[in-house]
Amino acid sequence: MSEISVQANEFLNQLFESSKLDLHSEVKQHDTESIFFIEGNDSDLLLAQGAEVLDALQHILTQSFGRDLHDGTRFTCDTENYRATREAELRVMAKHAANKVRQNGKEFLFGPMNAVERRIIHTVLSEEPDVFTESVGEGANRRLKVALKK
Repeated sequence: MSEISVQANEFLNQLFESSKLDLHSEVKQHDTESIFFIEGNDSDLLLAQGAEVLDALQHILTQSFGRDLHDGTRFTCDTENYRATREAELRVMAKHAANKVRQNGKEFLFGPMNAVERRIIHTVLSEEPDVFTESVGEGANRRLKVALKK
């Protein structure tokens, strides 16, 4: 495990302790990803409002420690297996959107999503021969469009 990941994990645990949150982080290295598994009685706070706090913690780690990571390495924060569950939901949503587009011929527009979530849907639907995906909008309002290929 990289020293940077260890330092980032210590930072998280100090943050939780100083803010009196009942949370604890453990980091595991997987290929080019350091995953911070966060557990504790306050984990529901991390998942409120579409996991905004969990995403914010991940962003803080990346901004604070990411400059020292090797190229291609990334940080991921997770609690209660949220990331895997969300990915499975997005895969189902992608297939559903593709089917709706096929049925009615109209574009399907997802609500605002972060880059990671949009990438999952792009990847799932890239295997479909009759639909395409496109990111539209700017910043926090960036959305994903699914439409029929012409």
